Amino acid sequence: MSPEGKKLFNIIILGVSFMFIFTAFQSCGNIAQTVIMNLNNTDFHGSGYTSMSIIYGVLSASNLISPSLVAIVGPQFSMVVSGVFYSLYIAVFIQPATWAFYTASVLIGIAAAVLWTAQGNCLTENSDENTIGRNSGIFWALLQFSLIFGNMYIYFAWQGKTHISESDRRTVFIALTVISLVGTVLFFLIRRQEDTKAPGDDDSTNEILGESSSARNKMMRAVAAFKKSITLSFTKEMLLLSVTTAYTGLVLTFFSGVYGTCIGAVNRFGSEEKSLIGLSGIFIGVGEILGGGIFGLLSKKSRSGRNPVVMLGILVHFIAFYLIFFNMPNDAPIAPMEGTDQVAYMIPSKEVAMLCSFLLGLGDSCFNTQLLSILGFLYSEDSAPAFAIFKFVQSICAAVAYFYSNYFLLQWQLLIMVLVGFFGTITFFTVEWGAAAALAARGSDYSSI
Repeated sequence: MSPEGKKLFNIIILGVSFMFIFTAFQSCGNIAQTVIMNLNNTDFHGSGYTSMSIIYGVLSASNLISPSLVAIVGPQFSMVVSGVFYSLYIAVFIQPATWAFYTASVLIGIAAAVLWTAQGNCLTENSDENTIGRNSGIFWALLQFSLIFGNMYIYFAWQGKTHISESDRRTVFIALTVISLVGTVLFFLIRRQEDTKAPGDDDSTNEILGESSSARNKMMRAVAAFKKSITLSFTKEMLLLSVTTAYTGLVLTFFSGVYGTCIGAVNRFGSEEKSLIGLSGIFIGVGEILGGGIFGLLSKKSRSGRNPVVMLGILVHFIAFYLIFFNMPNDAPIAPMEGTDQVAYMIPSKEVAMLCSFLLGLGDSCFNTQLLSILGFLYSEDSAPAFAIFKFVQSICAAVAYFYSNYFLLQWQLLIMVLVGFFGTITFFTVEWGAAAALAARGSDYSSI
């Protein structure tokens, strides 16, 4: 197999591995609050929103050290260990205990920081400025198939049910745990770095993340990775992109946890309200996959760069927010276990709800594929620290959003996303114009990015 073929193989395996792990984790997150609401009349007294807030809070803090950890143990082993912790978190729901639930939330927060830092490094190592757009699209599309499979099971298994029994819960979470472990094992198929680099190739990523038998050298690389993260955090481009990244964190919270809870709380959906949570996840996944395919795999055909894709993403999201505001009761995110009988500005429509799910996924893919692409392009030699900063900002905003989701009515959550999304789009445009100018100065083709 040629070096380019090996790199593409690595990208595909990376995407498939994440697909399995996040089939389990995203399905878990989508139904966690609904499942927990059916448990809170027992000895279990946890909150899905609080758990996710802990996860993303710990994740954000852990991103300060994740480049150093990846530098010491290597990206492949980092992803394997992180995958194990994802599986343990999901397994907690088989026999829930409040202490185990929150302990696992802390552990998976650390694991997620390491997993995504290693993913960004692996993606960049196996790409160049001509393939980063394509590879980002391939990875993102494969990853988002995770929203299809798990939610499809939930839709059919929970159809017509208004209460989730202990048997239903155990069956779905045993299956999700096994799926997560399969994805973890697949990380072992990724070719080692020296297999995908031509002899004599060298860059600062290798200097930071290359393998070494010397413990002292590993520690030096870990310290260098930490210092590089701090330095990059205060660059103009990273500060501007942090506003865009913050928006993706807020949206991540909304479509992965809050919106499904809203749908499940609307009593006017009748006996379908619980199964519609799974169907919503499927439509989100379809939007994510379509966006990853069009704006990633076909990026070579575009000569306009990344800005039109991001502009489309924010327009699609604004349409979705407008329709959700009209379709969903204002108290849906914080409704009690019995649900809500309130009506917004129209009779709740299942069709409109599913359309909004699709639009949320499509818009999210627009932002994330272009953020992955521009980070890989701007920081090709410092990929691990750059992606650690990306996940730090995204996850801390997701943590904040999960926290206020316990208290804020739907209208205020939508307003926050509209404001941050507007400014995040402007800051992304600013960075992209700078990248285009840099390419022009080098005599490169703008469409290559």
